[in-house]
Amino acid sequence: MIKIFASVLRQFLFWMFFFALNRALFLIYYSQLVSLEKPGFSEVMAGFWNALRLDMATACYILILPFFLLLLRSLINARIFDIANKVYTFIIIVAYTLITTTELGIYAEWKTKLHYKAFHYLSNPDEVYNSASTGQFIWLVLIFLIMTALSFYAYHRLVYRRPLLMKRNYFASLAFLIITPALLFLGIRGGLQEIPITQSQAFYSKHNILNLAAVNSGYSFSFSWMENHRFMKENPYQFFDDDEAISILEEINAVEKDTTIQLLKISRPNIVILLLESWSADLIHSLGGEEGITPEFEKLANDGVLFTRLYASGNRSEQAMSSIFGGFPATPVAAITHNLEKVVELPSLTERLKEEGYLTSFYFGGHLMYGGIKSYLRIAGFEEMTEIYDLPASMPMGKLGAHDEYLFDYQIEELDQYPQPFFSVIFTLSTHSPYDQPMDKVLDWGGSENEYINSAYYTDRCLAAYFEKASQKDWYDSTLFIIVADHSHNSYRHWPVTSPQYRHIPMLFFGNVIKDEYRGTKIDRLSSQADIPVTLLKQLYLPTDEFRWSHDL
Repeated sequence: MIKIFASVLRQFLFWMFFFALNRALFLIYYSQLVSLEKPGFSEVMAGFWNALRLDMATACYILILPFFLLLLRSLINARIFDIANKVYTFIIIVAYTLITTTELGIYAEWKTKLHYKAFHYLSNPDEVYNSASTGQFIWLVLIFLIMTALSFYAYHRLVYRRPLLMKRNYFASLAFLIITPALLFLGIRGGLQEIPITQSQAFYSKHNILNLAAVNSGYSFSFSWMENHRFMKENPYQFFDDDEAISILEEINAVEKDTTIQLLKISRPNIVILLLESWSADLIHSLGGEEGITPEFEKLANDGVLFTRLYASGNRSEQAMSSIFGGFPATPVAAITHNLEKVVELPSLTERLKEEGYLTSFYFGGHLMYGGIKSYLRIAGFEEMTEIYDLPASMPMGKLGAHDEYLFDYQIEELDQYPQPFFSVIFTLSTHSPYDQPMDKVLDWGGSENEYINSAYYTDRCLAAYFEKASQKDWYDSTLFIIVADHSHNSYRHWPVTSPQYRHIPMLFFGNVIKDEYRGTKIDRLSSQADIPVTLLKQLYLPTDEFRWSHDL
């Protein structure tokens, strides 16, 4: 029994060391690019620690077939299972090493991990060869051959050096059948947390090259292929030829005359975005909802600028992120945050503000790895990022993370430490199921959405407390607050999911930086979250040409 479990453990450790070796090779190969970023040695080495969970998940995926082979080996005394295990391992080593050595060749040009589009080049391998210098090509071939040979030699000599000699033991086989799949499943999902692991788990640094080094190359490539393989031969969204599509887009984006209304008293305010989880317009009386759900928001709206016809770009939080910070509308099938090679090409509101001297931060009481959000936010340029792992252990938590009131208080104290101007985002959590906010129910109606509207009542109360505390800070009078939902939610009115009413969400500009004559006004222009970057940058007198999908409201 010990032998069969020990064999799995040895194979698991082999893959963990194998992944770490490939990561070290990437960092050494691109040491000059790494040094240009000027990270500290400890920050570079931290990548190996932050990579562990994704490496473990990848290793557990790989060990699924060896598990079945070992199970059969424990029941049937035949060497064919040992041979099959070695052949399988050799194939995986070759495939993984091919991915990593290819990344060595393409990173300087692509600045991304190897992704599904690599398959497009297999039909023209001479193009791949011609795009690299002869010297580089020879180096990469040598690295591939040496890494493959050394890795398989190590596996053969140290991990699976001789056939397993096991007596048939049905009890041991049964224990192996029960325990090992449970451990593999736990490793694949990354632990017992609510949200399974994603590539975002490995992102930890403001230096993108270190984040990409930490992401397991095999996991990244496989995920990219699974997300996009259906569309490798054709673009499923192409309904016009390119020239006609560009012409239509230019016509839509044409601005005959800049008629921007300057709402702000100062040109470089601090900016705080309060991103509200799943807030429907039906929660807000002034947007057509029932009275009494969010009375504190109503008070804020009476002293701010309310956008009455804002519709969610998508129905997932990750889609909202790329819209709000990249000015990019949500795409069907797969969110752009799942495609790192595309994310790096997006413009970034955060980076634009950093160029103007803003310190940038993002706060969330839960797990940011969901939906590729963490990796997107890192690439978008957020310098300081706080999620559940970074919060004090003493902070009261719900099932998904920190309750809104405690995260609000935490961010206010953090902002006290930042130089001005700052750009900070706080993403709420309590209006997401399971609605375990620390408050007794106040509203006794709403039917199946009773818990949802009570959670909104709680967050609304937290907003009032937030602004009461923030108003006592020195930076308050110089701060523009933008309150906006990430997406909508089913409400007590049960709109069809395809209806405009279902997508209707709130957005409010608020703060003492708004000129007195514009407080309490409403803007009725049809809009989405993708319009936030240009609208905000116009208020700061900054250029907006790169945000082609965003409009000034």
